[in-house]
Amino acid sequence: MTTINTAGFDGETLEIIAFRLHDQEFCVKTTTIREIRGWARSTPIPHAPPDVIGVMNLRGSVIPIIDLAHKLGMKSTDANERSAIVVAEVYNMVVGLVVDRVSDILTIRGEQIQPVPEVTTSFDKTYAEGIIAHENGMICFLNLSRMFRERDGEDLAA
Repeated sequence: MTTINTAGFDGETLEIIAFRLHDQEFCVKTTTIREIRGWARSTPIPHAPPDVIGVMNLRGSVIPIIDLAHKLGMKSTDANERSAIVVAEVYNMVVGLVVDRVSDILTIRGEQIQPVPEVTTSFDKTYAEGIIAHENGMICFLNLSRMFRERDGEDLAA
């Protein structure tokens, strides 16, 4: 069986960081990740979008903390001491993404990324780059630049 890759990564080797939200596995390219932090409370901000939990101080810079599950249309994450904050940079904007836990850092071949099937799912398909069939199950490969528009950084900074 031939795998058809519509994500445009054929021939590439990608490093990804995999993490869990509820009972689902997701991943992003490691090149978008600055660091992974343990859970820490954030400071709520008035009238923030529903997926923005608040802000936190990251070595002198105030960054928004995003409830990634909510952003993906899932039930909000109940953060606890096992949760993690994946600090990512998108369009020169640094954001913290709350995940249940980080699972693994993997190296994959671009050919392993398959298109997202045309079915109704619990996440917004426009955010998904593709699906990776992995020995431990399926991993949804997220595209952070589709999830956050360039304008989002301006809105959160205002």
